[in-house]
Amino acid sequence: MRQLVSSLKDKDPVEGIFLVRTKATPLAKSGKPYLACMLGDKSGQIDSRMWDGVEAVADSFQTDDFVWVRGTVNLYQKRLQLVIGELKKVPKSEVNPADFLPSSETDPEIMFKNLIAIVNGMKNKHLKQLILSTLEDPEIRPKYLRCPAARSIHHAYLGGLLEHTLSICKVMMFIASHYKNVDLDLLLVGAVFHDIGKIWELEFETGVTYTDVGRLVGHLVLGSELIEKKAATIAGFPDHLKTVCKHLVLSHHGKMEFGSPKIPMTLEAYIVAAIDDFDSKVNQIQVFMHNESKKGESWTSTLGPMERPFYLGPTEKA
Repeated sequence: MRQLVSSLKDKDPVEGIFLVRTKATPLAKSGKPYLACMLGDKSGQIDSRMWDGVEAVADSFQTDDFVWVRGTVNLYQKRLQLVIGELKKVPKSEVNPADFLPSSETDPEIMFKNLIAIVNGMKNKHLKQLILSTLEDPEIRPKYLRCPAARSIHHAYLGGLLEHTLSICKVMMFIASHYKNVDLDLLLVGAVFHDIGKIWELEFETGVTYTDVGRLVGHLVLGSELIEKKAATIAGFPDHLKTVCKHLVLSHHGKMEFGSPKIPMTLEAYIVAAIDDFDSKVNQIQVFMHNESKKGESWTSTLGPMERPFYLGPTEKA
């Protein structure tokens, strides 16, 4: 039975196959190189070190390769660390990548069905057709079901993009019922299209990395181009409506310094940017708190992007 990262404990012997998430060969104080890498599977990842025999294996594998390792788990500075004794690269043809990538806890087919149900309730026939023709596109649908929402920050697991989108759609339905003069259909377009370009921006077969088009163009522009392409296939799609939809995507990072070529300049664009940021941060905090809770402390360590720890509640020893 394969050992999962989430099941590892201090002093556990380890022998198995893992995905290399990161890799480096820094120098120790003695001047001798050592191997520092992050190894993972679908349950999580563990900081790993190899001190001896590094020269013989360091060039044999890279990030996103699979490796067989034998070693022992140690507790170092209140965190588990895998000390590697042996390491060998494993051909990708001999493993199932799905066993090594974290995924949403909710079945993507169920999430997709729920999303389609929300879209089917839209009133504007052009916007409704815009979304349905996109989600049901045979090239887009399978990618959309698996795509993470990000490489590392939030919803960074298979199905994460769909989970993030559906969550935002549900929030948008409440917002439209709470505030006057808010166009729910436009909010839903923003929810569906704001990150959809990530299905081309990211590669997520064996790990999560950026594609060439992702680096050179980016998901905001890719999403805007997709709206242009799909709207052109819909008879009578109003030009002004297409422009407003593209603005939802191009402004959703909120500020130019955050990567948006435009700041939100419609009410719906402002809401899309705000709720995207909100949902992303909530997920980031929830995942961080879950992982930190395994240490048995009342407080987490500092969550870097937010520059603060989070309170987990009293511990049993307290």
